[in-house]
Amino acid sequence: MRRYRAAGYWSDRTLAQEFRAVADAHPDRPAVLAPDARLTYAELDRRTDRIAVGLRDLGLRPGDRVLMQVTNRLWTVLAWYGLLKAGAVPVATLAQHRRYEIVEIARQTEPVAHLVEPGFAGHDLVALATEVARSQPTLRWLLTIGAAHPPAGGCAIEALEAMTQSRAATARDLVDDIQASVHADSLAVLQLSGGTTSTPKLIPRLHSEYWYNARAVAEANGLDATGCFAHLLPMVHNAGIVSGLHAAHAVGGCFALAAPDPAQLGAMASHITHMTLSPSLAVMVLRNPGLRDALTSLRVVNWVLGPLTAEIVAAFESPSCRVIQSFGMGEGLCMVTPFSAPPEVRHRTVGTPVSPLDEVRVYEPGTETPVSPGSRGELCTRGPYTIRGYFRAPERDAEAFTSDGFYRTGDVVVEVRDGGRSSYALEDRIKDLINRGGEKVNAAEVEHLLVRHPAVERVAVVAMPDERLGERSCAFVVPRPGAQPPDLTEIQRYLDEIGVAKFKWPERIESCGEFPMTNVSKIDKRALRRRIADILDAEHRHSA
Repeated sequence: MRRYRAAGYWSDRTLAQEFRAVADAHPDRPAVLAPDARLTYAELDRRTDRIAVGLRDLGLRPGDRVLMQVTNRLWTVLAWYGLLKAGAVPVATLAQHRRYEIVEIARQTEPVAHLVEPGFAGHDLVALATEVARSQPTLRWLLTIGAAHPPAGGCAIEALEAMTQSRAATARDLVDDIQASVHADSLAVLQLSGGTTSTPKLIPRLHSEYWYNARAVAEANGLDATGCFAHLLPMVHNAGIVSGLHAAHAVGGCFALAAPDPAQLGAMASHITHMTLSPSLAVMVLRNPGLRDALTSLRVVNWVLGPLTAEIVAAFESPSCRVIQSFGMGEGLCMVTPFSAPPEVRHRTVGTPVSPLDEVRVYEPGTETPVSPGSRGELCTRGPYTIRGYFRAPERDAEAFTSDGFYRTGDVVVEVRDGGRSSYALEDRIKDLINRGGEKVNAAEVEHLLVRHPAVERVAVVAMPDERLGERSCAFVVPRPGAQPPDLTEIQRYLDEIGVAKFKWPERIESCGEFPMTNVSKIDKRALRRRIADILDAEHRHSA
């Protein structure tokens, strides 16, 4: 830590203090752009001061943890900074999470409040929060955004701001007093790990390193105070904070957020200079005539979550717009392809680490033996913003770190040399995850649930290719002797009953008599992935 602070990468300021410094430097610049509203830095700073005072009056104290289940909207940004200014620790879950996930996350984090969006279309978040509160005694407050009338016993963030309007003159000083009691190296945010186990793991991010992480990502993306970064994936994901909200604000730029909707993106399109694009978002843009042409200010397209195709390059790359790729994880390491790299590096690799003090090693999986140059191996890393351990999970730490503190990412890469610079091409993954449009589905977690079904003897969940989302889940099922193999409807009904988030549900079931095995008697999931890819390919050829 001393090394990173001595190098000037870690500061002695909290996230709220870092934001305040930028807001004071750029009071009249646009800070947030939404389809129907915008806020300057001065407006965002003043309003979130009042929200923080309201939260303080309610009873929140520095270090209190708050579950967040909200979507991309202006009030999400206001609530985020309001919580940070009150000294609270946001626990960044998804609105799509349900009882199965949230009860376990609450057990681990012991939150005092649960912030939800009552109008969420996926399921009833207020009912979920009520149910979670019955099993978690630390929960004292139900907070809401976006509700004209908060539920009984709930408190609207909007109301907290309105009630402190008369105290606007003193709100800044009170927030400054709160922040003076928060140490820069203390816990700031808890993010969720995709993980490799059936229990969600929490990623502790610290004030000092989290803002630096965002600033380094902004600089690697060529984002500055003249830029406007659009992020249509979930904002409270680590990527939405580090590569979106905080990245834009760390350099005095504007953060544009919306749902992944053509009309919402179109309303902001002419202002956007930088944009994260995934396979599903690319389909949305390219299938809506005029939407691509409306992005008249676009300078950088940052491609994530899948192989970059020639179609995407042809659609977006121009003398005024550069297509690059990036890679990141909640645990830390972020990589971006340099603007100066030749197209074959920018379009074939996910880049190079964003910090000069990021350390990368490529080991034979499960060992600490370096692979030879150009060979496949597990990406391992440590650096100024990579965690040194999970939140209250020493058993996971023992598996996740090398003997000298390098984090094992679980991703298989090949180092690509470009002059004196190393970039990395993603080849495979060791950790058993399905990347469904940016949402990481833990195969072991889903298998652990499905094997409890009375008709299932054994199950293997693997990724199957999908044009729009990159990957979806397929469950290969060996039924119990004498049982009728469960179909997709039955499996999804079962997962719905036990309250599992829908993005984790398998979207195809393949019944089989036995699994292919490796030479060490493990299920050969690579063979199963090839099998479902071949089945889908045959179906596609038959329907063509």
